[in-house]
Amino acid sequence: MTELYKRISQEKAKEMFETSDKYIILDVRTKEEYKEGHIKDAINIPNEDIFDDDILNEELDMPIFVYCRSGHRSLQASAKLALLGYTNIYEFGGINTWKYEIIK
Repeated sequence: MTELYKRISQEKAKEMFETSDKYIILDVRTKEEYKEGHIKDAINIPNEDIFDDDILNEELDMPIFVYCRSGHRSLQASAKLALLGYTNIYEFGGINTWKYEIIK
């Protein structure tokens, strides 16, 4: 069985952000949590809304980096994205342990 998504460290995610310019950073927390602070360039689509039609409107193989607050919802959202046909999904945990820049 092939894996639906890849779990990577936050250090690896940051490194990948710096070496590419075509990817999506997806914050799957609530709109309120997102407004309190998020990773630079992240878009916000709450985990509960992932199954909405054409939510990302992106190529199915574009890298998507998924995070939430602690890592639980990002795992759920990553599995949902895989079910929708996305093939290049990287789950990297929660913003609680993100030690890089946060936009407020």
